[in-house]
Parts: sequence; C-alpha cells; structure tokens
Amino acid sequence: MEEFFISNAERYRSLVKKATLEPPRQTPGDAAASRDIIVSARIRPLSAEESAAGFPEALFPRRGAAGALDAHELRRAVRGPPVLRTSTYRVDRLYDSESTTETIYEDVFQHLVPWAWGGGISTLFAYGQTGSGKTFTVSGLEKLVAQSLMDGSLEGERRIYITIIELVGNSSFGMHKDLLNSRKPISVLEDSFGVTQLAGAVEHQVHSTSEILNLIDTATEFRRTEATEKNDTSSRSHAICRIRIAIPSMPSADDGILYLIDLAGSEAARDRVAHSADRIRESRDINTSLSVLKDCIRGKTEADALIGASSSSSTKKPHVPFRQSALTKVLKHVFDPVGTRACKTVVMACVNPCLADIAASRNTMRFAEMLRVFVPAAREVVYEPDAPMTWTNEQLRAWIERHSGSPPVSSAALAPHETGTQILRLPPPEFELRCLKTPGVTCEQAIALRSKLWHMHVDSQHARATGAKASRQAESTGELLGFLSIMDRSSSADPKPEAKGVPFKERVRPGMVVSWTPPPCYPLDLPGGVKPAMVLCPAAAAGDHTLDARGQQVDPHDGGPETEDGKPSRFLCALVNPGVLHGAYEVQIWRQLVIGVDMMDAEVTLEYDPATRYYYIAV
Repeated sequence: MEEFFISNAERYRSLVKKATLEPPRQTPGDAAASRDIIVSARIRPLSAEESAAGFPEALFPRRGAAGALDAHELRRAVRGPPVLRTSTYRVDRLYDSESTTETIYEDVFQHLVPWAWGGGISTLFAYGQTGSGKTFTVSGLEKLVAQSLMDGSLEGERRIYITIIELVGNSSFGMHKDLLNSRKPISVLEDSFGVTQLAGAVEHQVHSTSEILNLIDTATEFRRTEATEKNDTSSRSHAICRIRIAIPSMPSADDGILYLIDLAGSEAARDRVAHSADRIRESRDINTSLSVLKDCIRGKTEADALIGASSSSSTKKPHVPFRQSALTKVLKHVFDPVGTRACKTVVMACVNPCLADIAASRNTMRFAEMLRVFVPAAREVVYEPDAPMTWTNEQLRAWIERHSGSPPVSSAALAPHETGTQILRLPPPEFELRCLKTPGVTCEQAIALRSKLWHMHVDSQHARATGAKASRQAESTGELLGFLSIMDRSSSADPKPEAKGVPFKERVRPGMVVSWTPPPCYPLDLPGGVKPAMVLCPAAAAGDHTLDARGQQVDPHDGGPETEDGKPSRFLCALVNPGVLHGAYEVQIWRQLVIGVDMMDAEVTLEYDPATRYYYIAV
C-alpha cells in the first residue's frame, strides 16, 4: 500500500488542488458546544523518514473555518487511475504542525489548573494512533502544569500530591502498575461507599516544580512500551498522572484533582498482521477501553446538559458505562452521572498527516468529532425570586448583599460575572474561598451561605418537577427552613426583626446561640474551629444542684457583676458540638458551662433540619 501512495504522489497532489470541498458540519440548530468539554486536535509534523520516502501530507486545516479539517485519501478505482476521497471533520480547536505545546496549553488547558486549585476536577485525555505525538503532547503539558502549580501565581496555600499509574488490560485485576513504586502491581477496587480505590498505589507529596518533573521522568522510564509496525516505542498502556490538591485551611473540603492521561496508541488492523496472540489480545483490550471511554465522555456530557433543562422528569437519562473498563472505573467520579462535583474535560486527538496513515487519522478524527456534545440554546427564563437558576448576575449579586449575613459577603468577590446557574456549579472550596476574601467573613458563614443557596435551588427544582409552588420564598422573612414557619421555632434567630440593629451582648436571651472563646488553659477539651453554645438562663438562676460539663458545682450566687444596665454578665449555656455529618451540629443540652458575656464573640444562627435531625449554621 505504501508503494501505491509513493508512486501516485504527484497525481494525489494534483487531485488535492482540484478538490471540491464540502462545507464543514454545522452546529445543529441554535445549539452551542458544551463548555465543560473541549474537543481539540493536533497535527504533528511529517517525520524525516516520511518526508524522505516521498509521502505527501493528507490533512489540511480549512482556511476561514475554525476547527475544520480536510482529510484527503487516495483510493484505487475499479477501473482507471486512482481517485480522491475527501472527508471533512470539525472540532472545537484545531492546531497545525506549526503550533507549539505552549500555545495549546494557554488556549485550552491553562484554565483547568485554577479550576482544580479551587476544588474542581480537571481532566485531559490524549488519544490517537501510535506514533501520532500523544506522549510528546502530554509530557509538554505536564511540565507547564507543574510550573503553574508551583510558580506562586495561584492564590492560597495548597498541599500537592502526585500518583502515576499505568493500566494494562481491560479488567480491574489486569497487570496494572504503580510507575512511581518500581512497577509494583496495584488493583482497582471499589469500597463499600462506592469510591474507587487504587490498592497498592503510593502517593507522593511534592513541593517544587523539579520534584514533579523528576517523578514524571521516573514514571516515563518505567512505562510499558513495545515496538510496532508504526512506532519502535509505542505505549502499550494507559498512563494516568493524578495530581491531588488539598486545601489545608479547609480540611473538610473536597480536594481538587487534575488528571493528565496519555492513552495507549490505537492500531489499525493492517498494523497488527505480524502480532502474536498476546499482542492481538492486548490491542483488542486497548481498543475496547477506548470505545468505553468514548461512550462515558458522551454520556456524562449529555447528562450534564440535562441539568437545569426544561425537559420533564420522565426524560430518559443517558447511560454512562464507567464500570465496563478499568480506565473509566478509575475515573468514576469524572463520569458518574449521579456525582455532585463539576468536571471540566479536554480531549486532545493527535493525528499523523502522512498519507500512509490517512485511514487511522480519519478514525481518530471521527472519534473526536463524535465526542462533541451540543447543548440546546437556553430558553429565555423568567426571573423567580426563589429559583437561583433564573437569576442574572445582577439579581444574584443583589441576593448575596441581602442574604449573606453580617458582615455581608462582597458580591463582587463571590460572583464577579457568574449567573445563578454558574454559581451553583462552582466547586464548594472555590465558593468558600471567594467568600473569605471579604474581611470579617468566617468559614462557617461561607458554608452557611452556600447551603442556603442550595436549599433554595433544591426546593425550586422540586416544585418545578411536581408542578407545585415552591415552599421556600427567598424574600420572605417569615420562613426560616422553607417548610417551617417562624412559629415552629426551627431557628435560633431572634424573632423580632428590630433586634438586628441591637448589639447581641445587649440582648442575650434563652435560646440564643453564641460563639465564644474559652480563656487560656481552659480545663475542658473542646473541638477546634467555631465553638457555639446555647444560652439557657442566667447563672444566678441555675439552682443549687447543677453540675457543669467539668463536673463542678455551679454556684448560683456567683452570677458575676451585673452590666451597666443591670443585666446579668454570666449565663448557663449548653454546649453545641459538631455532628457526624459535615457542617452539622448537635445541641448537648445536658453538657453545660457558665460563660461570661466577655467570652462571647458573636451571635450564631442555627437552623434545625428534620431530615438529618441536626442543626446547621445559617446566615
């Protein structure tokens, strides 16, 4: 076949010049490409061997049509001279042989680094025929990612951990190896909570760019390669570099995760004619896992596109078969349609421009084009005060200023340009870190604000699905937990609206919850972070038989000096400690302490949730 291409090279070039090009595939209707997945393609330069052999180029970016690529194939005719067959493909971004890795990084991947830095999940897949430049592209991007993570340009302190593994075979118990631990075997398992675990893999904490690059170089040396018809060092395994980004100031927050995945090279049938039975089985497993990966990417993106759509609740959700291969099982939280974490994905299809590889290049571009998911244009929504997904940026900012507590969170810092829909997709750590940019705002206040926003969103979605009116009204001051009125006393907030203008120390009352700071060397082990306590009564009213949490008798006659206006200065309070669930608290009414007004820092609003039977800090 190669002799056929070389002997007809001049005719091929002549036919290419005369070829009539069809218009590239248009976006269906008024839909737009999904913003959560970018499908791109990179054309590598012709190698010196290919140029010396006389092979012409077969791939040509279309001028004036962004992302369009023309692939020209020379085919034998039944009668007469060879004929030209032209196919046109379209992706979101297309890079020719002159484009550098730095250009690609700045254009499609750089924005994924701060997304993972803020607690999101970012993923890069490099796919293509063996010898098409996948490993070269991923290696270059890994170096640029390492520099971005360590150059100090990103705000906040982080702890960075790296794991690099290779997956060989399609089953969970294949020949999977830890490339940073002398190729020791690992297993892909799922625990009782449904979380995928890499049993046997070692995670390394890194502190500099050089440490990351040294680990990547070590993994590259250990990676499994074999000589094929197209490449003497073809990658015969999927290499997964996982960078986990922990936030020390928010230990309970989800860690950001950055995946850089160099997929094994696919092979056409003609490249496998000399393979042994084991190599044929290996190629079959690789192609099977790539097919499952394609189905998972499309299914997950289509499922995300349905979120917030006006479709009925009976609309069939796309199936995401992430359990069908070890590769997609490792990436379960990227593809799981019931997952709550937002993911951003970049697919890089690497293609060889040589005419001898036109069939494989066409298959790669067809694969890439199939991954593009188009989201129907959003219908014009009518503003609803209790439905955050209908809010514009201005309406969202106004809500933040009114309902973010005291001090109010800066709407410019939290939502500089996001709409209500976009702020809901923001990773929780990023949401909270933006809130903390406002002076005086605590982590608990940021968590409570996000919880309040999501309560409204869930209630509005439930009301829309059932056709009933949402029970939570954002502008209503008479409701505290959505379905409970102020008469149900589901909140510790002061029932008198005018009380907000009075300093809390001047209106201490039974049922008020305050945060307090114990004196140094306090003889009681208390949890870290905010320390809430519920006021029960003045210490003078405790009686003669009350023991505090330390086992000491409460002296009702030692109520302390009264304040200037004659009010008590010491109160018997019940401890409020963290519950089992994240962000939850339980009131331990039988564990009591006497707390002076001078120890109280601020008033805290607790709301009771009957579903979990816990209290949560509200704003």
